[in-house]
Amino acid sequence: MPDPEDKRAIRLDQFLAHPPAKVWRALTEPELVARWLMPNDFQAVVGHRFTFTTKPVESTGFEGVVHCQVLELEPEKLLRISWSDGRNADWTVTWRLEGEGRGTRLFLDHEGFDPDDAMQQMARRIMGGGWRSRHFAAIAGVLATL
Repeated sequence: MPDPEDKRAIRLDQFLAHPPAKVWRALTEPELVARWLMPNDFQAVVGHRFTFTTKPVESTGFEGVVHCQVLELEPEKLLRISWSDGRNADWTVTWRLEGEGRGTRLFLDHEGFDPDDAMQQMARRIMGGGWRSRHFAAIAGVLATL
C-alpha cells in the first residue's frame, strides 16, 4: 500500500530474483508490458508518446486510455514516463533498477497526486494497492517465463 503520510506519491520497491537486464526487458518490451500492465504502443525512446488501454471505470471518470510520454531513459537503470488520463491525472511514473546480489531491487515512484483532490486520493489508494499486489506479482510472473 502507499505510504499514508505521503499524499502526493506512491513509493514501492520489491526484490526480483532476476538480473537487471531481464527486468528491463519486462519494463520496456511492449508485448511483455502488456502481459503485466496494459496493452500499449510503447517504444523505449525519450520523447515517444504512447498509450495504455484498458476498461473504462465510469465511477471515477476514467475512460480507459492512459496517455504517456517517455521522459527519461537509462537502459537497465531508469525509466520515467508521464501518465495522464487526459482529464484529471497528470502524474509521473519512475522505475529504478538496482542490482542486488543475483537479482534486482525494483523501485516505483508514482508521483503528482493532488493531496486536496478526493478523486486523486482515491486513485492513489487504489493504484498503490494495485501496483503492490497485482502488478509487481505479474512482473515476477512474466520474468519467470523469460
